[in-house]
Amino acid sequence: MLRKPLNGADETRPAMPVDTTALSRRAGVDFAALEHDLREVLAGEVRFDAGSRALYATDASNYRQVPIGVVIPRSTDDVVRTVEICRGHHAPILSRGAGTSLCGQCCNIAVVLDFSKYLNRIIDIDAEKKIARVEPGVVLDELREAAEKVGLTFAPDPATHSHNTLGGMIGNNSCGPHSVMGGRTEENVLELDILTYDGLRCRVGTTDAETFAQIEAEGGRRADIYRRLRALGERYAEPIRRCYPDIPRRVSGFNLRALLPGSSFDLARALVGSEGTCVVVLEATVRLVDSPPARTLLVAGFPDVYAAADAVPEVMAAGPIALEGMDDRLVGDIESMGLAPGNVGLLPEGAGWLLVEFGGADRDEAEGRARALMERLERAEPKPSMKLYADAAEAQRVWKIRESGLGATAHVPNERLTWEGWEDSAVAPENLGRYLRELRALLDRHGYRGDFYGHFGQGCLHTRIDFDLETADGIARYRAFIHEAARLVSGLGGSISGEHGDGQSKAELLPIMFGDEVVQAFREFKAIWDPDNRMNPGKVVDAFRVDENLRLGTGYDPRPVETRFAYTSDNGDFARAMLRCVGVGACRSKKGVMCPSYMATGEEMHSTRGRAHLLFEMLRGETLTGGWKEPAVKEALDLCLSCKGCKGECPVRVDMATYKAEFFSHYYEGRLRPISAYAFGLIDVWSRAASHAPGVANFFSRTEPFAGFAKWLLGIHPARRLPAFAMEAFAPAFRRRRPPAAAGKPLILWPDTFNNHFHPEVALAAVQVLEHAGFEVRLPPVRLCCGRPLYEFGMLDRARRYLLRILDALDTQIRDGLPVVVLEPACLTVFREELPQMLAGNEQARRLSSQVFLLSEFLEQRAPHARFGTLARRAVVHGHCHHQAVIGMDAEAAVLKKLGLDYEILDSGCCGMAGAFGFEKDKYDVSMRCAERALLPAVRAAADDTLLIADGYSCREQIVQSTARRPLHLAEVLRLALKGE
Repeated sequence: MLRKPLNGADETRPAMPVDTTALSRRAGVDFAALEHDLREVLAGEVRFDAGSRALYATDASNYRQVPIGVVIPRSTDDVVRTVEICRGHHAPILSRGAGTSLCGQCCNIAVVLDFSKYLNRIIDIDAEKKIARVEPGVVLDELREAAEKVGLTFAPDPATHSHNTLGGMIGNNSCGPHSVMGGRTEENVLELDILTYDGLRCRVGTTDAETFAQIEAEGGRRADIYRRLRALGERYAEPIRRCYPDIPRRVSGFNLRALLPGSSFDLARALVGSEGTCVVVLEATVRLVDSPPARTLLVAGFPDVYAAADAVPEVMAAGPIALEGMDDRLVGDIESMGLAPGNVGLLPEGAGWLLVEFGGADRDEAEGRARALMERLERAEPKPSMKLYADAAEAQRVWKIRESGLGATAHVPNERLTWEGWEDSAVAPENLGRYLRELRALLDRHGYRGDFYGHFGQGCLHTRIDFDLETADGIARYRAFIHEAARLVSGLGGSISGEHGDGQSKAELLPIMFGDEVVQAFREFKAIWDPDNRMNPGKVVDAFRVDENLRLGTGYDPRPVETRFAYTSDNGDFARAMLRCVGVGACRSKKGVMCPSYMATGEEMHSTRGRAHLLFEMLRGETLTGGWKEPAVKEALDLCLSCKGCKGECPVRVDMATYKAEFFSHYYEGRLRPISAYAFGLIDVWSRAASHAPGVANFFSRTEPFAGFAKWLLGIHPARRLPAFAMEAFAPAFRRRRPPAAAGKPLILWPDTFNNHFHPEVALAAVQVLEHAGFEVRLPPVRLCCGRPLYEFGMLDRARRYLLRILDALDTQIRDGLPVVVLEPACLTVFREELPQMLAGNEQARRLSSQVFLLSEFLEQRAPHARFGTLARRAVVHGHCHHQAVIGMDAEAAVLKKLGLDYEILDSGCCGMAGAFGFEKDKYDVSMRCAERALLPAVRAAADDTLLIADGYSCREQIVQSTARRPLHLAEVLRLALKGE
């Protein structure tokens, strides 16, 4: 662990604040005047504060540039006005969607236009014409889901499909696995509504001779653009035809082929992939394709990835709709990282694999195409091992292996961090095997490590490489390597980018691939659209060098800090933990657990990525100078629900719940916390006190005017009711009961504060269930609490004392190996997650962590043959966020299945209550938006005789406080089955 405290102005090493006045002069822009003028006229949001600028300083690339400010437009008119005002101040413009670009396209010293929050409508879908009109902030999956309702889809589908935007895809000419079926984005864009920096707004698409003549006759700026572009296409026709590689995945450079004589002179297609360097896209009309009703997945295993690549032409001849490949290094890293657990075993034998998906009108047709290929491959040399996955759920598990690529390669245990830089090169599919062999030899010569995977059907390779981007020698080696790699791929007739574009990380290499003449054509193309070079300057054309503006670089020197958690997965280094976030933005998805406050607000600062970027900037100490007292970080973390969704769903396992607890432990050092922190954080103390006179406590907490005063004092929203204390807690009720005559194997049932003092019926039901399963139930010898609420308020010193007290009180039982059964998922994760990090190196902590089980886990692992009867009923199941993200719902589902229930596990994410969070007045609206996303509508729609199951105390409380229904814990459901109800 690092040693020096980070305390803002008290830091032993002085902060290095960004001098915005100096930046303003250097950029030639008066930041303050620009901000004033934007605020005067825009209906949207104008953010020039340090926190907002820090949020948008990087994307998913190696680069970092702090922007001038951020504008979040509410309408197209806002966009037009923003560009007009920026033009008056000569300020650069950067269009941004989800900010997932891997080559530095989405960071710049410019005014960032974030389209994702408001300009995200699907304007129209015309099923007959197979087209859709969309705003640039539309998320790809939302378009695909809408199109699927009429049997259509948008073919390009990069790995970020759950959260990337159409505007970003148009900017980068995105592809993805199913571009095999329908081509790159450029092939699926029919028309664009665009705005130039100098104020021209028009629609562009294909231009026949008659349309061209009409535009020319009208004169003006539009006619001038058309004339000059046609002339450019004629002047550079020969080098364009000669130097552009004829391969499926050429994404580098501008699409100048669309301007060639004899082409359709398609300016929409020419602008796709221009990365915001030419125009602002206001709207797009895109092509939709038929979505195969049935799909089948065939996986073929080869002796190595090179043999798999050699087989690609044969496989492509069978007409798949997707063909992905991966090597054994990737699969090994997936296993070592614990990603996609249980899925790797589905792969057939081999050390290189092809995932081949077929589509059809029905299952028989799709499966027939797969089997026909299998017959041909049976005669191939080498003959692959093969498995066919017709079951959609099983096929999705296999796809999860491939989708784990980024997480498995970004933070490999005991290895250097890996980076983009040579991330998405492409060759003709028939050259892929040779290219992989020669690239591996090049990597070996430079001493680099990199896994191979990607869109093999179109010859596109993905790999992250362990470049040293912090030392002068390391950066020089990086430059040398990518120049050699560019010459290698170009010599094979390939492209330096087959998916992610050029931005800054590839632009320097464009002359190697295209030659100086075509690069000059790129320069002229941009100048025709953007003569003042104000649109995302320094990217693609006349770009920064690859070693400028590095996120790290030789100047990277984060301030050392002392931490409460051990961060064992990050070498005990909080700064390294802040490098976990690579910026791909999976936390911006609207499904799953991560990230509930982002789902509710649509704000970047409430995404896991946004919070991670702010913490990174806090340690850097330039844009954000407040250290552990930094208000921008505090504001962002304040709405974190500590759901642990990021720990479970983030591809690189960013653990924001831990970072939040760490930050608040320092933020409140030397300060009083809000009174609500003491009220909720010490709920175990108050509950024990109330248990002596629960009737009195309930009278004052639930009767007016006392209840109203208590809520006002504690900052609780008026719509919330304070939960009632049970008239008798679980522990004394347990000790009063008559134990069974025959004692079984002993275990400890953990009497958590909530089920002990508020819902003792849950714990009593668990006792019956466990005794029925043949166990002797014991309680801890003294009153204990895991301290879960303490973490939400950063009370880590007290939390550590709680954990030490538990180890002391249960010393003998831990050494005897007694299992501890926990009913509350949030308490279980204290033992699994926080305990090993708070008491790193403590063997008793390690033992206890391995001996703790959730009820469903325990029954499945220790009593798999126990029978509780059946319940022929419907059930709706809401998984506590910690349960879903950290533990997984498999054991819960297995127990419910044995009961014979017809159950549905909701994709409801976090319920929004999250302990104290949902009670607090200033967080109530966010809490309810979280609940209304999926959980509460499903509860209201459930029939009266449908069981509602929720193991989390907070989840049950959210349902009770928001509906007329009472949900049950799994223990209560099992008791119902025992009673035959």
